[in-house]
Amino acid sequence: MSILRDWWAPPRPDEPSVVRDPAERRALTIELVVVFAVTLGLSAVGSLLSLVDSLLKPQALADQNVGLNDSQAQLGLIDFALQVTQALRLVAWGALGVFLLWRGGIALWRVGLDRTRPGRDVLAGAGLAALIGIPGLGLYLTAHALGFALTVQPSTLDEAWWRGPVLILSAFGNSFAEEVLMIGYLLTRLRQLGWSENASLWVAAVIRGSYHLYQGVGGFVGNIVMGLVYGRIWQRTNRLWPLIVGHALIDVVAFVGYALLRDHLSWLP
Repeated sequence: MSILRDWWAPPRPDEPSVVRDPAERRALTIELVVVFAVTLGLSAVGSLLSLVDSLLKPQALADQNVGLNDSQAQLGLIDFALQVTQALRLVAWGALGVFLLWRGGIALWRVGLDRTRPGRDVLAGAGLAALIGIPGLGLYLTAHALGFALTVQPSTLDEAWWRGPVLILSAFGNSFAEEVLMIGYLLTRLRQLGWSENASLWVAAVIRGSYHLYQGVGGFVGNIVMGLVYGRIWQRTNRLWPLIVGHALIDVVAFVGYALLRDHLSWLP
């Protein structure tokens, strides 16, 4: 029973300590606002507006398409360069969170970004990918069939020598940015501000769901569930690499798999 209780309502760890100085608390709050204003926070606002626009259109949500990896230029090499730039921007977002934690005196091993157990982290990530990815696909297909989700096209890139590597890089960029910012960075900062583990978990999960609203209600709900599961696992294990690996594997399968199979599987929306 104590194990279940610790997972349901985990105790707050001793480190990092709660910041008591008013000036430091204000600085952390401003930092959070600025970081999410230039990264995933404004993405959530744009995603909400995109969903409203989709709802105002005469077509049903399921009849509307949204692409995750679309062509950015007519010339192939320029398109390749823009795709790489977009992925590197996501990596830079995650790196910003890592830097701010490190600069603020948080050792990276405290958020699970050390390299002491790569094999176990990869295996755990593969397990998380199966745990989240398979039910997530079922949830999306169900929501799409019920008209609560747009038709998500993970990749509309034309066949080219660089398509596979770029989609893999994009998957890593997505996973690194989201898991570092939404889990390692945000939950650590909220601990420093004295938030409870459950309150911070729900805030992070709802933000994660919000910047997926452009996919419809199904994407919103599915990513809240993912945020709750991933966030709680981090709170209990203090390992961030498995979350990054698991998220990246889900996206690699979705991006590359869709690009290869979209013309061969009739049941794919």
